[in-house]
Amino acid sequence: MMQQYHALKREAEGCLLFYRMGDFFELFFDDARQAAAILDIALTSRGEHDGQPVPMCGVPVHAAEGYLARLIKAGCRVAIAEQVETPEEARKRGGSKALVARDIVRFVTAGTLTEDALLEPRRANILAAVCEVRGKAGIAACDISTGRMEVEECAPDDIGAALARLGASELVAPEDWASAPDNAITRPRGDFGSDDGEARLKSVHGVATLDGFGQFTRAMLAAAGGLIAYLDHVGRGKLPLLLPPVAHSGSAALAMDEATRTSLEILQSQQGSRAGSLIAAIDRCVTGAGARQLADDLAAPLMDAAAIEARLSLVHWLHDDPLLRADLRDVLRSLPDIGRALGRVVAGRGSPRDLGQIRDGLAEARRLRDFLAARPDRPQLLDSILPHMGGHGHLVDLMQRALVAAPPTDCGQGGYIAAGYDAALDELRAMSGNSRRAIAAMESRYREETSVAALKIKHNGVLGYFIEVPARYADVLMQPDSGFTHRQTMAGAVRFNSVMLHEEAARIAQSGGHALAAEEAHFEELTAQVIEARQTIAAAAAALARIDVAAGQAERAADGGWCRPAITQDNCLNIEGGRHPVVEAALARSGERFVANDCILSPDDRLWLIGGPNMGGKSTFLRQNALIVLLAQAGGYVPATAATVGLVDRLFSRVGASDNLARGRSTFMVEMVETAAILAQATTRSFVILDEVGRGTSTYDGLALAWAAVEAVHGTNRSRCLFATHYHELSRLAESCDALSLHHVRAREWRGDLVLLHELAKGPADRSYGLAVAKLAGVPKDVVARAKSVLDRLEKGRAETGGLAAGLGDLPLFAAASQLQGKDADELRDHLDTLDIDALSPREALDMLYELKRLAGSTQT
Repeated sequence: MMQQYHALKREAEGCLLFYRMGDFFELFFDDARQAAAILDIALTSRGEHDGQPVPMCGVPVHAAEGYLARLIKAGCRVAIAEQVETPEEARKRGGSKALVARDIVRFVTAGTLTEDALLEPRRANILAAVCEVRGKAGIAACDISTGRMEVEECAPDDIGAALARLGASELVAPEDWASAPDNAITRPRGDFGSDDGEARLKSVHGVATLDGFGQFTRAMLAAAGGLIAYLDHVGRGKLPLLLPPVAHSGSAALAMDEATRTSLEILQSQQGSRAGSLIAAIDRCVTGAGARQLADDLAAPLMDAAAIEARLSLVHWLHDDPLLRADLRDVLRSLPDIGRALGRVVAGRGSPRDLGQIRDGLAEARRLRDFLAARPDRPQLLDSILPHMGGHGHLVDLMQRALVAAPPTDCGQGGYIAAGYDAALDELRAMSGNSRRAIAAMESRYREETSVAALKIKHNGVLGYFIEVPARYADVLMQPDSGFTHRQTMAGAVRFNSVMLHEEAARIAQSGGHALAAEEAHFEELTAQVIEARQTIAAAAAALARIDVAAGQAERAADGGWCRPAITQDNCLNIEGGRHPVVEAALARSGERFVANDCILSPDDRLWLIGGPNMGGKSTFLRQNALIVLLAQAGGYVPATAATVGLVDRLFSRVGASDNLARGRSTFMVEMVETAAILAQATTRSFVILDEVGRGTSTYDGLALAWAAVEAVHGTNRSRCLFATHYHELSRLAESCDALSLHHVRAREWRGDLVLLHELAKGPADRSYGLAVAKLAGVPKDVVARAKSVLDRLEKGRAETGGLAAGLGDLPLFAAASQLQGKDADELRDHLDTLDIDALSPREALDMLYELKRLAGSTQT
């Protein structure tokens, strides 16, 4: 057995090996140690290997999905080794001691899950493959639970942004690619050939040319080839559902880099959870498919004004008819997830229940189509998707006749083919039922003949049917002429057989076996019909999801008083009464009101410099306007009184501070990398939000960097921009930057306490209120008092010297940064160079301080 195990373990290629032994999946050696720690199950041992006990742990086959889910979540990959023959077949092949043959039937990995128990209903599960061909990066991605597949070509430097949009659970790349992402699973380079990729796509879809699907570059085809080869490998030759690939154009969607997506917390918060994210605040979809479609919309907002307006018109239609919206959402709420059911069927992991879900979902889609088609003044987008919700009449009727109302998940027990569908099957079931009634009659007869009232005829999976009596009555059945044959003695009971029971059991087994075989044949026929119609079924699922998204967006807008944005090609952003959807929802839960603010940007007033205290709402204001742009271009209503959004090609957000120690980057380095990306990529049609640029370094350096960044965004990038800062000196840029205006978040001090008003006003901030915020944060009073005395001294020095920005009017900046010049500076430097601090006595140290003050030109002693 260990030889067989080690051979399979080599095939597993670094995966944990689930080795089937009867009703358990067993793990051995290091696999057992790792799995036992993750699953918190007992680690035992079995036999010896090289003189040492073999570590072992196991999980029941019937509960394996739950354990697999925990292992996958922990980052493991699992190979499933099943018994591919019965013990009887093994004995026929090799005698009584023959080992049952086993083989790896499937690899379970994060990106190749289809089971409901292993998937999040409201989140797509993306597998992506990436490679480079002739200086271009190719990306292929699919969600095998629904079959959706897309391909993309981009510059190698843009791979990170593209993968951030996809949010892949698993990534595959060529093994010899030096630029492969760190978290990628490597596969042979030969899997990523563009010619092979084209051939694989043609084979999967049974076509002679891909022209009907669109135009694909060599990089796209190479990535698609790598993706399909990996799916073929993990499925052991059984490919999952793959719909025709869609070529994703980077110019068709609002571009956002990884830092921006993280900063705006679109699909998950910075803590990694759905709670606190944008989608959690706006998702009102009633189906998992709708929630997944909404996530796709938010991840890739549109750049096509006509397509945006089409989505908005559907939302508007449902928003203005609350009764229709309520009825529609009630119907959608009852629908099964036919997209994922279809994925399991095509992958060979389908059950009768999956067929039942497809049947019920398609039947309801057809009724919903007829209901909506009868409504007047339908929006264009609805008219375009309604035809996909019908056309399955023959398949639905077939499955309604063939399947019971609530089919089971297990094929092995039968009972899922409806009575009346197959007369021969009905006859087999009748025979089986008659035989069971005959066994009941036999049990009654044997009780009378033996006078043993406690006699029972039972059944189990090992013995089949048998007669059981309490041990004290066994002698009656043990008599040679009793007609009973002893089979097994138990504690307190004895089991017997009889010729009549054996014959009746054989008839039951035969008829039951034939009935199961007949049902399995019908299941395969129905599965084949579903697979044949997979593309139209998937289109129906997509249509239902799109309607659910629109209805959910309309519901959210009605609940929150949101407005329909006007989309324009003008380079503007006019938002009246804008709010942050996540913050507003959080405040509402605590009974507080969100303070709305306007944001009016135009070519002549495209850059706002915003000052004011920490906690005053600057970052919230920046983010809320970025989110309003994103929501509008995703085709939804926005949290504002009114909004006009000039189409944005790229959205940039540099808000907040964090480090990336794994990549050797400090907080300030991360800030500068993100700022550099903005200054290098932002265009006149971009929207940029920048918060506290330069705060991670010294005052002079930080101010200089912030000053230069504002000038670059204003004069070079010419983007629409909101720039929050504590550097009051930047207000002087309004004198030289004609499209820059000054704003601040309002605050007041009342009886020594700071009152944050969260309102935006024109003009520069009078101060930062940093000490007041420190007091609010609980900084000790003596520290705040000391800070105030230091601040007074600094402000006095600023008044006397003209302040930090006194020399900024003419570049180069800070030409007179040091007040020490010439001989005085040299004398002070020499003094410091010869100073041995460790050798100074307290008195000498004090004298040295006086001397240094004298050299610096201070008159105070």
